[in-house]
Amino acid sequence: MERIKEIYAYREMICALVKRDLKGRYKGSVLGFLWSFLNPLLQLAVYTMVFSTIMRSGMKDYYLFLFVALIPWIFFSTSLTGGAGCILAQQDMVKKIYFPREVLPVSYVTSQFVNMLLGFLVILAVLICAGYPLRPGAVFCLPFLMAAEYVLALGFTFVMSAVMVYIRDLEYLLGIVMMAWQFLTPVMYAKEQAPEHVRWIFTINPMTGVITAYRDILYYGKMPKTDTLLSAAIVAAGVLFAGWYVFRRLQRRFAEEM
Repeated sequence: MERIKEIYAYREMICALVKRDLKGRYKGSVLGFLWSFLNPLLQLAVYTMVFSTIMRSGMKDYYLFLFVALIPWIFFSTSLTGGAGCILAQQDMVKKIYFPREVLPVSYVTSQFVNMLLGFLVILAVLICAGYPLRPGAVFCLPFLMAAEYVLALGFTFVMSAVMVYIRDLEYLLGIVMMAWQFLTPVMYAKEQAPEHVRWIFTINPMTGVITAYRDILYYGKMPKTDTLLSAAIVAAGVLFAGWYVFRRLQRRFAEEM
């Protein structure tokens, strides 16, 4: 609890780092922050063209089926791959200034989370225009689901950012791992389409329940199963505490390893 209070005391630093990341992402571009909305819109246009005319899947509005799962997956994937290097990227600060080192992973994941929220504004607008029913009861579950995914991403980012200080090869390995992880998560297909003998993988995959719940709420317009939400929250909390424990143990020698 003392550590949590200390991190909270540095909330202004976290906010400043988040703002710097969001502003710096499109620094020098003509449209600037508008790219946060244009990027998902352009992706949606590409998916619509590909899966409506070229690679017809036979599923109704497959581009939406994919998109409502892809935006949260991109947040999770980017948090891990980019967040893994957040300590090394600020090594001068880590060496010279005292602050809770958790501030760096928290600020990075938070900036990616804000970016995901902007993407969801595009998703909701497109779903409404396409005539998809957004049931209030189901949409009410969305903030809890987003919070669970945020906690899950933060837990993994704690581990990756700490280990990266000691093992720099993780940067190259992580890209391959995340690509494989995406194919083993029902992002581009429904979980029921997977062969029976490999479905155990989805059971142990912490992102399966998260993606399934997003799709239930936004694409199918129904309440996600209670056990899906509950298991997602429990797994996310477990990953966060485990990741934070690993981070706390490894951070003691950060300055020496840089």
